[in-house]
Order: sequence, then structure tokens, then C-alpha cells
Amino acid sequence: MMALSEMGIDEIIVFCVDNAAVMDAWAKDQGIDDKGIITFMGDPRGELTKALGVELTHPGPCGKLGPGRCKRFSAFIDEGEIKSFNIAEDVGVAEGEDPAGDSFPEVSCVDKMKEDLEELM
Repeated sequence: MMALSEMGIDEIIVFCVDNAAVMDAWAKDQGIDDKGIITFMGDPRGELTKALGVELTHPGPCGKLGPGRCKRFSAFIDEGEIKSFNIAEDVGVAEGEDPAGDSFPEVSCVDKMKEDLEELM
């Protein structure tokens, strides 16, 4: 498979419900610098998370992580239009069994997004 940049992707945004200091530290830990195509951003009040409809509200994960967390997902957005949207939750398992997508995160990972992009090309 081609690299995302070879598929026309000019920016990858990684965000979570947290503040900029935590996101900067996470980016540094992952070896991400400001010269590449990956940007780490915080969503401290969960505004983007709520607007996208990906707030994790299931009592299981919220009981451990606290409220207002973001579901594991990936999206391809082109010129403001969502072309692909993949959420890792309850896919292939009983309702509520894996609301955080821990058992099958691959639905929101890069290989799945590459498949989606190839279908869109």
C-alpha cells in the first residue's frame, strides 16, 4: 500500500479530550515534530468530540476513565466534507460489550483508512 502522503493526504490530526500540554508531551514521546504532516491537538472541553458525535458515554469506560472521553475513530475529511468515518465500537460483538473499541482498534487505524482512500480514488 502507498503511504498516506502519496495518496494526497497533507495533514493527519490526532486529537483527544485533553489539554495542549498533554498533547505536546504525547507528540514529543512519539517522536512527532512540527515539520511533518502529523499534528497533535487537544480538545479540552470536548467541543469537537461532541460536534462529531463521538463522545464516549458508556458507563463501563466512563467509570474507569471519567466522563467526556472520545471514542476511538478515524475520519477522512476533504475540503470540509467527511468522506470516510470509522468508529471502533461494538462492531462484531454484542451490544455494549466493547464500547471503547479496545478489542478491534484496527477499524480506526491507518490500514483501514488506506483501504477507504483507495476505494475513493
